[in-house]
Amino acid sequence: MNPPNTHPFPDPTRKRLLQAALDVFAEKGFHDATVRDICARADVNAASVNYYFRSKEALYSEVLAAAFRETHERYPDTLACDSSLPPEVRLRQFIANFLARLLDETHLGRHGKLIAREIADPTAALDQVIESTMKPRCALLQGIIAELVGPGVSEADMHRLGLSIVGQCLMYRHSRSLIDRLCPEIIATPEEIEKTAEHIARFSMAALRHLSAGEAGP
Repeated sequence: MNPPNTHPFPDPTRKRLLQAALDVFAEKGFHDATVRDICARADVNAASVNYYFRSKEALYSEVLAAAFRETHERYPDTLACDSSLPPEVRLRQFIANFLARLLDETHLGRHGKLIAREIADPTAALDQVIESTMKPRCALLQGIIAELVGPGVSEADMHRLGLSIVGQCLMYRHSRSLIDRLCPEIIATPEEIEKTAEHIARFSMAALRHLSAGEAGP
């Protein structure tokens, strides 16, 4: 017999709880969200979180992991991972996917909001996400950068180069309120977002091409 919180088939109540928890955690963050809020949103008994997930912390961990998983399924890094392609193509694809994830206006927008909250105010769940999702993607980006700059760049400088590229993309997410007031047209449509991604890629590659061994640092 299965334990009470494991289910061999999809359970509609469990699914409603996950969806409600995503909404509430994205709106309020982990610390301000309550089990009562989540159960009310899901229209289920207040004991349901304990029955299905054992705790608010376990529910949050599952919601956060699912958010990363669904965004990566929607925007897979297939081309960025293809080592047979030129590194320039792989970098463009990595940046285009990352920016599209950050600026997605569909229901995945809640995922981005949840992830942004977690990074700004981390919980214990972030460590698991870093190991399962962020470290592999950082390794992918650094592998592409290594092909573009060649040998001789220190590990610390490789991290700096990767973060410089990621930071350009994150600015469009975290400064969205400013961009919407200053120059909303540059991310107004999927086509414009693609153009912005291409700009970031060209800007980054221009810098990387000028870096030879030992020149990445100050």
